[in-house]
Amino acid sequence: MKITKVSHWMVRMPLTESIAWASGARTGATRLICKIETDDGVVGWGETICLIETVRAVFEAVVSKLALGYAVGDVERFSRHVLGAGYYHHKRAAVMAIAAMEMAMWDALGKAAGQPLHALWGGLWRKRVPASAYLFLLEPKAVADKAAWFFDQGYGTFKAKIGFGENADYAVLAAVRSRIGDAPLRADVNGAWRPGTAKRVLRRLEDLDLAYVEQPLPLENLAGHAELRRVQTTPVALDESAYTLEDVAAIVRADAADVVLLDPHEAGGCWQTIKAAGIAEAFDLSVTLHSGAELGISQAAYVHLAASIPNMDIAIDTERAYLAGDVVRNPPVLKEGAYEVPMGPGLGVEVDEATVEKYRVSDIVGAYLDPAKPGWFPVKPAY
Repeated sequence: MKITKVSHWMVRMPLTESIAWASGARTGATRLICKIETDDGVVGWGETICLIETVRAVFEAVVSKLALGYAVGDVERFSRHVLGAGYYHHKRAAVMAIAAMEMAMWDALGKAAGQPLHALWGGLWRKRVPASAYLFLLEPKAVADKAAWFFDQGYGTFKAKIGFGENADYAVLAAVRSRIGDAPLRADVNGAWRPGTAKRVLRRLEDLDLAYVEQPLPLENLAGHAELRRVQTTPVALDESAYTLEDVAAIVRADAADVVLLDPHEAGGCWQTIKAAGIAEAFDLSVTLHSGAELGISQAAYVHLAASIPNMDIAIDTERAYLAGDVVRNPPVLKEGAYEVPMGPGLGVEVDEATVEKYRVSDIVGAYLDPAKPGWFPVKPAY
């Protein structure tokens, strides 16, 4: 079963409220969606995060062209073909573009086999996938109220964006802790701290009993993260440091993390995510999934991954509560703070092509810079 046609769209889904973090602000989620058609008449859909123009450029110039004639089951060979086209030197410029096509190939393969993707990836390890509530607000009372809303919806894990300043960060986390009791609370710094800042702030935060601090230092500083693990007790999770399979291997070698956040879009596909999780599992590390406001196509892939990977044993991130709409008719169901696993063949979701067209855009708008602060741009580490 070979790919005979590739179509793609860049779409922007509005958010129900503006979100902010140490790297900027965002009012919508821009995604690249692709559709493949095969000589057997099977259709597959894929999606990837699209925050910078290189994603669309690489997809159009390389990924979509190389895919024609490929068997949908040859995902490993296809990924390496794209890297072999010159991107082995620039993996981070290619992985997001590869991910959309790779996901569509898996979707088509699952449909042809009549099996949900988790069945192709080792089977159903867990039937429900816990999700972590995501908090982006900077004002303590507002973020506490939002946390309470998520708590009432049944969420059992919470994650707050920080990295704005020592006092502001403590105030945000303390406000959330006051509303969620002893539920797991994560703090995401997005690489805004210097090593000295990290040591001082984490000591101050000890009474809040964080489940982990995510990406406290810039992504390149694995040695700093390893030292931070040695000198204080809050577990360290790495996200931006852990894009590719090789990144995850480097984290393990450096003993730089207690938890690794994976993302199929940033790894180059679902198969690369599974392999990265295997590396972490061999070293007794838990993994979870990073969220970039996935639409229903990618959200389904996330749930299949989490359902089949044994050491993805903590709640996955999700920004689903902030999406104003979707491009699938039957997105994965989020109930009582957990996703139910789709059981239909492939991804198990039905894409509404008319809705994809409705949200089509030609430019990436508002991905990072904050329009409320003209001339501002993020610098890491910030303090």
